[in-house]
Amino acid sequence: MQERVRRELWVYAPDENLSSAELIAEKYRGIRPALDYPAHPVHTEKGTLLQLLDAEARAGVKLTESFSMWPESSVSGLYFSHPESRYFGTDKMSCDQVEDCARRKGWSIAEAEHWALPLLNYDAKAKDAA
Repeated sequence: MQERVRRELWVYAPDENLSSAELIAEKYRGIRPALDYPAHPVHTEKGTLLQLLDAEARAGVKLTESFSMWPESSVSGLYFSHPESRYFGTDKMSCDQVEDCARRKGWSIAEAEHWALPLLNYDAKAKDAA
């Protein structure tokens, strides 16, 4: 799909003709980080995406309770075509960032901490016990 976007849909690389080795080495322009890559590690935005796409009705794609996509062959991603686009990771989240995320998503702090647990730069359980 990413090749089709580059060559046919957005047409920013219409004459691209890369070998399998070049594709594996990511010699193409742009990136497509999935919603569980280090650049976007919290899976919950898949719910928003699938709702916007009406994915269950249109393609039979659903989410599990842990926000994994079903069927398992389903994928999602964000497309960036800029020639200087590079994959990146995010840093750990501080308490104030978690509070802001919870506020914006309409969640409790505990719910935000649950979904962001591997990303926290603090011990949420110790914070609650204090």
